[in-house]
Amino acid sequence: MKRFSLLAACAFLLAAAPLHAEVRPFESGSVARIRAQHEGRPFILSFWSLDCVHCPKELKALGELKRRHPKVEIVLVSTDTPADADALADFAARQGLAASEQWVFAAPQPQRLRFEVDPRWWGELPRTYFYDAAHRVEATSGIVSGERLARWATEQTR
Repeated sequence: MKRFSLLAACAFLLAAAPLHAEVRPFESGSVARIRAQHEGRPFILSFWSLDCVHCPKELKALGELKRRHPKVEIVLVSTDTPADADALADFAARQGLAASEQWVFAAPQPQRLRFEVDPRWWGELPRTYFYDAAHRVEATSGIVSGERLARWATEQTR
């Protein structure tokens, strides 16, 4: 009986474990850590928000890209607040991005974070950065088409 109870408790804990990536705080220095973590590998860095009208379409396209090109690394950064972490992770999971690295703005002055990411970025969303293996970067504001995403993924995974 004790073994059954222990087994049931373990099964409950596994079932209660989150099925999505941890949402990390995005602070000063985070973008440098992300770049270093992906050194020598192409990746997509996508900025979005729960309040952004166009972001769901963008995240859905990124989720489809991930499904078709599982080796493509996608890093999501929400411009919301750490209090929204569960909602952010749930939303990303519904778009097929549960396993993607996830961050959320966690600084009192978000404009400083934006400037650190890109001095030419004024906060428009979605904002997507395409890094190739040499970390040459291309920035795009607005929705990126599925065709553009697929073309980039094909070029980077040859």
